[in-house]
Amino acid sequence: MWTISSALLLSSLLAGVRGVAIEKKPGSRFSALADVVRNPNYPLDVVDKLEESTMPKVEEWLTKKIEAGTNNECTLENAVVRKEWSDMSETERQEYVAAIMCLTKLPPKSDPERFPGALSRYDDFVAYHMTHAMQLHDNYHLFGAHKYYVWLFEEALRNECGYTGYQPYMNYDRYSEDPLNSPLLNGNASSIGGNGEPDPDYKGVPQPGRTPNIIASGGGGGCVTEGPFSDLVISLGPTSMSMGSKNVPKNPRADGTGSNPRCLRRDVNRNAAMGATADRVFSLINDNEEMDGFYNQLLGTPPPRNDPYPWGIHTAGHYIAAVDPGGDPMTSPGDPLFYFHHTALDRLWWIWQMQDPEKRLYAIPFVNSTMPMDMKQRRAPDPKDTIVDMEWLGPAINLMETHDQLGGNGGAFCYIYV
Repeated sequence: MWTISSALLLSSLLAGVRGVAIEKKPGSRFSALADVVRNPNYPLDVVDKLEESTMPKVEEWLTKKIEAGTNNECTLENAVVRKEWSDMSETERQEYVAAIMCLTKLPPKSDPERFPGALSRYDDFVAYHMTHAMQLHDNYHLFGAHKYYVWLFEEALRNECGYTGYQPYMNYDRYSEDPLNSPLLNGNASSIGGNGEPDPDYKGVPQPGRTPNIIASGGGGGCVTEGPFSDLVISLGPTSMSMGSKNVPKNPRADGTGSNPRCLRRDVNRNAAMGATADRVFSLINDNEEMDGFYNQLLGTPPPRNDPYPWGIHTAGHYIAAVDPGGDPMTSPGDPLFYFHHTALDRLWWIWQMQDPEKRLYAIPFVNSTMPMDMKQRRAPDPKDTIVDMEWLGPAINLMETHDQLGGNGGAFCYIYV
């Protein structure tokens, strides 16, 4: 058992700000949490508190796995910790940014004939997502395949660029009211860059069937000119699904795989972020005992009524910094914010799973859809037989392995969120 202690003050998180550590109680097995620091500018919200109260269930579940010999050597003593961005020190944040920049300078491993626009190792991940997006977002794969995808990205940062931390997540609620002045997107050296220049031609992200029917522009839309990634070169895309400005140069290939060097464009958008506030996230986890409800509410299906931000948390998180490539569902990993969003979704899924792991760990939502799949060889009628093949990013694994972050993938998945 452990609690957040307001008594332990550790190293600085922000200039002039002290942090609050998680206290390790006598007999606790959460040894990995002893050094975790909380940013006092962001008191624990209702979802953070729910996660905290869930940790004894996590301990109980992993104890059962250890007794059954199914934990693949994953324990709470050796599980790594993924942190929220603003709970990381400035040094940790800058190390993460440097690792991303490192990936953008390494040569690609993807097929250059298939992806002439993949200019770097970083682009390898964009290339995979843009050609597998239909599969990655179906009901089988939205959660598990993205878990594996983000983990492989984390591994590339660590093994190829010397990053010593782990992939951070974003707590949407911390940034919802004022994302432009948040530690994540304020444009200083320990952020992931700032907003784009104003572009009057950018109107926002259409949302057909919802009221309102557009995530209206937050006033950006042009090239990012401040902070990390202001010099980032975007090459792949845009695709026909892009919802960026009309000023984004067209790709020389119809499918968006050609080389199209251009700036990173963003619209840091409160209108999007407000669709993922803590009350919405808490409802997502707490009000859905079945996977179908969790999945549908995450996607905003059916559209909420009488809600000024009726996007659903998945959509809201994607368009906190839209335009190019963040406004293109196919090439969205081209903006580093993508990884914070899908790591956040992975955290919410994990908290939901751990409320009742016996019932929820391997649950898959049912969707009565005739949407064609472009990778039929990967999907099987029974989810237990489905293979997630990341091709040039990493080895193929069984879909069910992607559901378990405490021993899945032969023990390679062994991490918790704080």
